[in-house]
Amino acid sequence: MPVALTIAGSDSGGGAGVQADLKTFAALGVHGASAIACLTAQNPRRVLGVEPASPEILRRQIRAVFEELRPAAVKTGMLFSAENVRVVANFFRNPQSAIRNPQLVVDPVMVSTSGARLLGPAAINVLKKNLLPLAMLVTPNLDEAEILTGRRPSSVEEMRAAAREIHSRFGCAALVKGGHLRGVPEAVDIFSDSQTELLLTAPFVKGVRTHGTGCTYSAAICAALALGHDLPHSVEIGKRFVTAAISRSYKIGTHFALGHF
Repeated sequence: MPVALTIAGSDSGGGAGVQADLKTFAALGVHGASAIACLTAQNPRRVLGVEPASPEILRRQIRAVFEELRPAAVKTGMLFSAENVRVVANFFRNPQSAIRNPQLVVDPVMVSTSGARLLGPAAINVLKKNLLPLAMLVTPNLDEAEILTGRRPSSVEEMRAAAREIHSRFGCAALVKGGHLRGVPEAVDIFSDSQTELLLTAPFVKGVRTHGTGCTYSAAICAALALGHDLPHSVEIGKRFVTAAISRSYKIGTHFALGHF
């Protein structure tokens, strides 16, 4: 069974972060490994606190996985601190890791659904300079696309321009997610790399307020890459998977959780 690694934050509510990633890996038939970049105190409504892992223990977690499990693909989620973004970038930039050369998906996780800032200015700079040039794909939402390009997309054409600009600036493919785009009848995402451009659409699921969709989407893409699919097909698999997860959401208390099976 192929291995996929998530390097991300732990969600105490179980709906996002490492917990969502591991559920997604399991549902798609890959073995999930994890490196915890930070602990969060959160629920579906809000983030109450964040405590980053030390750079040394994060480095050791990643090294421990690679020593024996050799992931075929890796995704990053909430890394939180500049030091921990640098740890991840340095690990994958190290010439000694060239023989393992996993496919890297970066979910930038800069702002939570509830509006909490999850990546400070120093960490954003390190992510732009050191991590994105190593990535195969980055998956920003509209807020994150604005941080990466300086402009918030407000239409499908502007999303397409943002995806192209991100690819041009950082050298990685981009999947700009338009789930919060106003004035469109469907959930629209744009994928762009040097050879392929995809318009991915799915009907909105009414009456459901979701949490963890970005984590699940990027984890599904990572799992598809680990299974041997190429990047455009992996993005299409991710879109189908997250759409199905939203449509199968179930109630927990007064909130919803994504259904993965």
